[in-house]
Amino acid sequence: MDMSELGRADLLQGQLRRDEPMHRHTSWRVGGPAQWAYFPADLDDLCCFLAQQDRRQPVYLLGLGSNLLVRDGGVRATVIFTHPALSVLGAVEERPEGVRIYAQAGVASPKLARFSANQGARGGEFLAGIPGTVGGALAMNAGCYGGETWAVVNRVHTVGRTGTLRERAPQEYRTGYRQVELLEGGEEWFVGAWFDFPRGDGVAGRELIRDLLARRVASQPLGQPNAGSVFRNPQGDHAARLIEAAGLKGRRIGGAQISPKHANFIVNCGGARAADIEELIVVAEQTVAARFGVHLHREVRIIGAPL
Repeated sequence: MDMSELGRADLLQGQLRRDEPMHRHTSWRVGGPAQWAYFPADLDDLCCFLAQQDRRQPVYLLGLGSNLLVRDGGVRATVIFTHPALSVLGAVEERPEGVRIYAQAGVASPKLARFSANQGARGGEFLAGIPGTVGGALAMNAGCYGGETWAVVNRVHTVGRTGTLRERAPQEYRTGYRQVELLEGGEEWFVGAWFDFPRGDGVAGRELIRDLLARRVASQPLGQPNAGSVFRNPQGDHAARLIEAAGLKGRRIGGAQISPKHANFIVNCGGARAADIEELIVVAEQTVAARFGVHLHREVRIIGAPL
């Protein structure tokens, strides 16, 4: 496949690159190259690019690169970067029961949290604790501190492989704890959503956001490259507790380490390879299963090929 098969450059406004190093774009700071990378100018440009693609070419949409591990051999696919191209945040609709806000997929979740509080809304503060974009939060029903993304979704804005936009209702998806599935199948990506928040005290909301961020700083290894929580919490328990109880807190392989600060985080201590991180993930899974009979489910997505 050559560049001509990926679209007519004269119709596109964004930037197309070949063999783009993914360690520059993932929060773990690891990963081999993407075969193709496209940086769209905006939503219209993204739709134009998708409409020109060979349907056989795998495509991934990526925000801030959290919650993702790209293997060292890279990924034979086209990676499309939504941040900051899909950055619209606004279209505020005042409603008797609250506020409806539209946010595109490339908007950072903490930015949406602050924006909603500034509109005098409540219920979106938890989004400040999600280290990614709105698109990623929608794709995995991200949540923390008692809140979940799809609990505040009114409807979503999607794009398909042909570049066609559509709006969908929550009833068209099966959602659960860190799970979202389009009931009718098909390949679509979230490009935005409308969120409903009840009215509240903006000052109190901003104070709660500050408190949540302070809790993150105190409990999570934010000073080192990481991808957020590696595993989902088993029902009635916490993955971090199980990993620590299995004696793995601080375990190191190469440049990767199960964080001494929070056992459900793996950090890049410097010079880590994706293989080091993946090996630690497997060690945690196997050890917790052997010690406690609990199967940990991964929250992070792993793509690409090993070296």
